[in-house]
Amino acid sequence: MTAKLRRTGWFSGFGKAASDALPVRLGGRSLPVKLATPVRLAGLDWALVWVTVALLLSGLIMVYSASVAMPDNPKFARYAHTFFLTRHLFSLLMAAIAAYLAFQIPMATWEKYAPWLFMGSLVLLVLVLVPFIGKGVNGARRWIPLGVMNFQPSELAKFAVLLYAANYMVRKMEVKERFFRAVLPMAFAVGIVGVLLLAEPDMGAFMVISVIAMGILFLGGVNARMFFVISAVVVVAFGMMVMFSEWRRERIFAYMDPWNEKYSMGKGYQLSHSLIAFGRGEIFGVGLGGSIEKLHWLPEAHTDFLMAVIGEEFGLVGVLVIIGMFLWMIRRIMHIGRQSIALDRLFSGLVAQGVGIWMGFQTFINIGVNLGALPTKGLTLPLMSYGGSAIVMNLIALAVVLRIDYENRVLMRGGRV
Repeated sequence: MTAKLRRTGWFSGFGKAASDALPVRLGGRSLPVKLATPVRLAGLDWALVWVTVALLLSGLIMVYSASVAMPDNPKFARYAHTFFLTRHLFSLLMAAIAAYLAFQIPMATWEKYAPWLFMGSLVLLVLVLVPFIGKGVNGARRWIPLGVMNFQPSELAKFAVLLYAANYMVRKMEVKERFFRAVLPMAFAVGIVGVLLLAEPDMGAFMVISVIAMGILFLGGVNARMFFVISAVVVVAFGMMVMFSEWRRERIFAYMDPWNEKYSMGKGYQLSHSLIAFGRGEIFGVGLGGSIEKLHWLPEAHTDFLMAVIGEEFGLVGVLVIIGMFLWMIRRIMHIGRQSIALDRLFSGLVAQGVGIWMGFQTFINIGVNLGALPTKGLTLPLMSYGGSAIVMNLIALAVVLRIDYENRVLMRGGRV
């Protein structure tokens, strides 16, 4: 009878999960084990998807709010009140299609063609400078007309440099401690991009690309001393650009004292009216559509200074909600990157973390400029500001991150990618 009971005890757990039949011990102590429940792993990180959708919809509403009165200005008299809303909706549709297609591409394919995409972005950066190909606006030649929309090659360059830098670090992993073999070639590649961007001129995009490349080099394991040397060189280079450019110096002086009579109607005009907008918003804002600064006082309210309109209409609370969503999104992207590296997928991990650096740095610069914490610089708020090329490339980058997360999940389930 005892033997029978013993045999019954041995096989009573047969067919159940191992954790149901066997005790779990840690440090010599038995821990209670709950019955295993089936774990359902979704194919997508839906929390990241919905936060992205929330930012896109918030941007759509605010672009309409910031631009609805623009046709009252003689400069935009031929436009309908829904002109910018319609174009922004079209950009979102194009971006959604591009993101869906990008999600279908395996990371192995992105890694294989990263150098070619980088070369393609260089060709476009050259073409945009060619007369009758590139389109000039306010003294800058940054767009290539494509009929349905104007394409900005600098936005593609951000994504291309990101992929190329990640691919480069994977290839140079064995010599990452050597400056001339690991760092110098990448610095040369970024330098070429920088020369082309400064010829447009687009210093803001060059700053973002430099930070993306430096961040990926650092996360890829480049010696910390070399990283700080690179950082110092970049800071000095940007300082020299400002020093030898009169209009850039004027922007710095206007940032330091935007209320000065010399700058308040010139280089400090946008910043001073942005600060007025935040001041009017106070804690809870004046309500959606109630902004006064967007009524021809604050230039580029639907692009670079969209956050100022958010601050005026929704106050401190609205600004903190937007910042909170960006912080959560960037934290989640970085987590996906770390998870990929833990699964020995270095390229995918560096790409995801590069996207996090891109979104985080550009958001920081845009909000800092709107709040007067940083000198005025023409960078849009990711996912929210009006601008077709930026929206398309932002969503493609996030689709690649979702692809990385999807492949991570497949591998953790024991599948193959």
